[in-house]
Order: sequence, then C-alpha cells, then structure tokens
Amino acid sequence: MPRIRSVATATAATATAAAGAASVAAGAAGRLDRRALLAATGAVTLSAGIGYALGPGAGSGNASPAGHAAVPRSRQAPAAPLAPYRSGTTLLTTAAARGTSGYRRLGDGPAWPRVVRGDLAAAKPGREGRRTALAAFVQFTDLHLVDVQHPLRYEYLRAQTASAWRPHESLSVAGAVSLVERVNALRGAPATGSPLHCVVTTGDNTDNNSRTELDWFLKVMSGGRVTPNTGDPRRYEGVQDSGLKLYWHPDDALRDADKSLGFPRLPGFLDAAVRDVNSPGLDLPWYSTVGNHDALPGGCWAPKDSYFTEFAVGGKKLMSLDETRGAALWQAVKKGRDPKGAHFKELLKSEARRMRSITPDESRAPFTPAEYVLAHLAPAHAGAGPVGHGYTEENLASATQYYSFRVSDDVLGISLDTTDPGGHYEGSLGTAQLRWLERELAANERRAGGPSYVVVLSHHTSRTMRNLRHDPAHPGEARHGGEEVLALLGRHRSVLAWVNGHSHKNAITPHRTPHGSFWEVSTASHIDFPQLARVVELADNHDGTVSVLTTLIESAAPHRTDFADLSQTGLAALYRELSFNAPGAKPALGGEAGDRNTELVLRKG
Repeated sequence: MPRIRSVATATAATATAAAGAASVAAGAAGRLDRRALLAATGAVTLSAGIGYALGPGAGSGNASPAGHAAVPRSRQAPAAPLAPYRSGTTLLTTAAARGTSGYRRLGDGPAWPRVVRGDLAAAKPGREGRRTALAAFVQFTDLHLVDVQHPLRYEYLRAQTASAWRPHESLSVAGAVSLVERVNALRGAPATGSPLHCVVTTGDNTDNNSRTELDWFLKVMSGGRVTPNTGDPRRYEGVQDSGLKLYWHPDDALRDADKSLGFPRLPGFLDAAVRDVNSPGLDLPWYSTVGNHDALPGGCWAPKDSYFTEFAVGGKKLMSLDETRGAALWQAVKKGRDPKGAHFKELLKSEARRMRSITPDESRAPFTPAEYVLAHLAPAHAGAGPVGHGYTEENLASATQYYSFRVSDDVLGISLDTTDPGGHYEGSLGTAQLRWLERELAANERRAGGPSYVVVLSHHTSRTMRNLRHDPAHPGEARHGGEEVLALLGRHRSVLAWVNGHSHKNAITPHRTPHGSFWEVSTASHIDFPQLARVVELADNHDGTVSVLTTLIESAAPHRTDFADLSQTGLAALYRELSFNAPGAKPALGGEAGDRNTELVLRKG
C-alpha cells in the first residue's frame, strides 16, 4: 500500500515528537523559535510547488496510508511572467584570474552564454514565447564542509592527490554560507521567471563523515551559528601552523612550499578561520542526498571500524609521511584495493611515534546512516522545511537513505543512495533499491491524470557507479552499476534528467534508448574552483518538446578579494581565490560551454 507523506504533515509521529522536543528545548532556553516550531509541527506554510514527500517503498499515487486522512495537495504554484534575467548568475559575469603566472588575483570575468543543445531533439523557433514553466530548483553538490583538524585527514598525500589537502578548505563553512546567501538573493528561475521550488543537495555534504561536520552542514542549510573549530576551542591545531614547509602557513613568515608559489602571508587568518560564522539558512525548502564522504571514513573506507572511530576522536594526528609510503597508500585507494582500510590502519599504527598531539574531541566521531537521518529530522534543523528534508521515519525503520518527493505538481524527484557500504569511493545500487526505483517509475506512469515528469538525483555519476562490492549488511544482495541504472531510466519516457555530482566537474551527457531519452547533468563541486551550484528549470515548449534549462551560479562573495578583510564575507571571497590558486587544481572542472549554461531539448514522452 502506498505510504505518502505530505510536506505539511510529513510523518505525523515525527512531527509530534519533534514539537515535543522543541517545547522541551524552549523551556530550557526560555523561548521557542516560531519558525522551528511551525516546521516541527508540520504547520509551515507551503511555498509554491512543495507537495508530497514520499518514504522508501512509497507509491506515486494519491492514496493515503492506512489510518491516515487523505493527503492534501500542495498549493498550485502561482502563474509567473516569463521574465528571464542574468543578475547573480554566470550569465552576467564569472570569477576570472588576472595575470598569467604565479599567485593570481581574481576579478570580474566574462559571462558564460546559454548554449542550446539539440542532441536529443531539435529546438523549434518561437518556443520561448510558448513555453510553460514546470519546475525550478537549485542543485548544491560536493560542499565538503571539512573539519581541517580531524585526525583522519590525510593532508600528507597532497603530492598524490589535490583533494587530500587544499589551502582554502579551512574556509569551507564561510564559502557555503555565501552560496546560501546567493540563492536567497535570486528572484526566481533565470530562464523562465518561475518561482524556485526548492534546493537539493547531491551528496558529499560533509568531508570526514564526522558528527561535527554534519552539524555544520545542517546549520548552514537551515540557519544558525557555526563555530568551524574542533579540539582546543582557543586555537587552531591543524597542519597550517605545524611548521612543516609542505603546507601554506598564512600567519607565519615561514617560507613554505606554497608561499614560494606566491601565496600571501595573512596575519590573523587562522584565528578568523575558526571564528563563528552565521548562516541565514535557505529561505526555500531543501532536500538532502547522501554521498560517499557522508557515509565512509575518508570517503573511501568501509564504516564501523572501531579503530577508525577511536582514532577520529583521539589526540594524535599524522601530518607528514614518506613519499614512497604515501604513493603506495594512494595507489591502493585509487585502485580500490583497500576498501576496508586495512593498509591505511597498518600505516597509521606504524607511524604512531611520528604523530603530533592535538586536543581530543568526541564530536569528531563518525555518524551512522541512522544518525544522518535523525539529524535531518531534528526540529532544530527544520529551517524552511520540509521536516526531515526528504527523509522520514520510514527511512529509519527500513534503514534506507532514498526517497521520492514532489518538486512541483508536474515533476517528481527521486533521491538515491549510491554509496557502496562495502568501501571505495565509487558507487552502485543494491538490488532492493534498484527494484524500489523501478516500482516508483512504474507507479508514476500509472498515476491518475497521467504521469509526472521525473528528475533523478544521486551523488555518483553513471560512469562512477562501477563499484559492485557487496554491502556487509546484505551479503547476499547483488550490486548494480551505472549501466543498469541508465537502462532502467531509459525505459521510462517520463524521466527527463539524472542530476548528480561526485566528479567535481561540469558535464552534460545525452542518453538515448529505444524507449526514450534523457539528459545526465553532472555539476562541479563547491570546494574546488570554480565553486559552482546549478539552477535547473523544466519547461514545456508546447511544440512536442520539453526543455531542461541549466544556469550556473557562484556564491555571493565578491570576485575581488582584500587580504586585509577577514570578515565572514572577506573569507568567502578568499575561499574562491585560494581555490583557484591551489597547487594541483584542475583548470578543466568548469567544463565546456555545452556543460555550463544550457538549454537541453527533449521530445515529450
């Protein structure tokens, strides 16, 4: 039987419990934040297009769960004039470097124009004047909010992979808050003028699968004060004040490897980096999708290892490593030869005498999938809603992290969990989830009044779903890769797009099958330059085609930086500029013109 949840009344038991918890907290604090109470009790006013939030195994029909009243439909989105705009998007300007060598400052650069792609259907003249907006949402992906002082960070592998340590990553919270500010300032969807219906994340919201990072992420998204510091509350204890020339020391006169490349000395930088950051929270509903860094230690090792848990909260951190040993470790990770982290564990034990002392911190402990869902359900993180941000009590009961929800009356969103609990950073789906996806798509096609269009959301791309290791919790269940998922989606004409991240690169790929066609939209991360998010709009052209329109946005921080400005906004601007100059940064992550601001045309199903 379908188990449908309205956003306004999502998981009644959860809402009741949440309201009770909020009341208790209010008693302790002396007052209750009205928005949090309304969200917790399911009384948040429905904004345009918010409809059903469905749990795992839910159908797409209108039947209500046993014992519950019929679920009310969301308020119809108000008609919006078709008023395209460019302000606040990369259609107007992008961050671009000055000069040609050394450390390069950023400033206002050229716009990225919209490219019409007719790979799957011809774009017919006059469609702009005919089209009707179906839905519009913003995609955040690969925020990688990172505790840079976490003991399991492997900065010493920077020679092997640029993702091991980035000079700017201590500013990830300030950068993410500035991205929230950008979305809040958008006056609608850039191509159609439609209201924005929601924000979705597509995984790697955290970096170290750490409870404190999860708390930071939820406060950034829903509003609150974040202190991006762990360990000693009075000071920073990471590699950037270690005295090791391998790392940029912003406060120190040390002639480190990065200063030799032109990185500046910025006295007071580290104190500023661990100061409180205030997030206004998104003023749109938002939905969460899980990534490998949200589920696996280091983003690549199988969870539930007591050694890694104890090491994460302990008082020792490895900050340097012999190059030969580092290369061998990274090769094992890259090739997927160490999914359980056995080699990594052995290395840490053998390097114990060379580790440095830091302040232990229990908040650095890894979180479990159940704790991830529970944290999203907490009333303190309700923000603009919905309660749970897509997750429900049903996810807790079934130990799942996938669900369906209404983006708008015309569009169904399906959020997948593509992380393989067996380890390794590439992904796959278990048989149970693949069959659930098949049922969701089939139920949508049987929907009274005709099927909705479908957007599938995941962390991994089709090309990075090649990890078929069995889930230790379901050893008899097969795993399924990207090709199988593509084949399934291609059998359903209602699917318009598969939106994902993981690769940290903008790439848009057409997929055509004998039964239908759709676009795969992969978006660059917000930790590596050019630090982007993407607005996705769906529109009916009323000529036998549908358009998926994509527009990239940067954070609200100014392109130009001021080395003397260590305010929250100044740090967000530095976050972008430092990321551009990061040694090993890949200049191609922004993709080609056809991967950026686009109109992707499809035949109507």
